[in-house]
Amino acid sequence: MTGWVLTEACTLPTAGQAVRIAEFDGLFTTSVLDMSREESGWLRLRLGGGADVESRARDLTAREAECCAFFDFAVGRDGGQVIVDVRVPADKELVLDGLAAQAEAVLAARGGR
Repeated sequence: MTGWVLTEACTLPTAGQAVRIAEFDGLFTTSVLDMSREESGWLRLRLGGGADVESRARDLTAREAECCAFFDFAVGRDGGQVIVDVRVPADKELVLDGLAAQAEAVLAARGGR
């Protein structure tokens, strides 16, 4: 496992996995406002920003779903926020925990948690 990536379940080369984690980190660093675990296997991220953040989130989650098909991403808007719902099956919750920890670390660094 590299970061939250299950290397045996990911079709990206190892170097690509590190780049993908950095892309999520970049999105979180610039945009994450809050996160919550709605239920087991479901993470909701609230991002601040306009159409550019929504477009970036859609692109990143679409590419992630291509290489890790167990992810179910939904990106939408709620007023001025971009909502990213991430769902995984029970046997992949460890990956979701890692993604949540990455967002949590960004929020904590900002003093938000």
